[in-house]
Amino acid sequence: MENKLSRPKNRLKALLTPGEVAQRSGVAVSALHFYESKGLIRSQRNAGNQRRYTRDVLRYVAIIKIAQRIGIPLATVGEAFSMLPEGHTLSAKEWKALSSRWRDELERRIHTLISLRDELDGCIGCGCLSRRDCPLRNPDDTLGSQGTGARLLKDIDN
Repeated sequence: MENKLSRPKNRLKALLTPGEVAQRSGVAVSALHFYESKGLIRSQRNAGNQRRYTRDVLRYVAIIKIAQRIGIPLATVGEAFSMLPEGHTLSAKEWKALSSRWRDELERRIHTLISLRDELDGCIGCGCLSRRDCPLRNPDDTLGSQGTGARLLKDIDN
């Protein structure tokens, strides 16, 4: 007699536990909870009030990790996700449209980093590291026009 509770091995599980999503996506369970608190992913609750995720959350977590890796803020990711219907699995075409929105921002960041790298070489070469004249810290002494005083103290640790 076949056990009715067993399921065929080739059948995909409809809902995943946080541990299963964490293992498959390579992120900590606490990260999943954080993403959920920010509205980036959604879970359902089972009868025991435990979180369960639909399989499409794996794709959303992958997109979140890609965005984080290239420096896209989570708020921007959330804005993009908010345009999609709930429970929607992103197609390749939709991913291309979504990622193209981030391309301009990524290009701008790359340009800024290249400029900083090139100016940094010169700055280290001159040895001044002057807060007043430094082209990296205070280009064209723009802060001087704001008056005297410690204008950059709040940025020192950043």
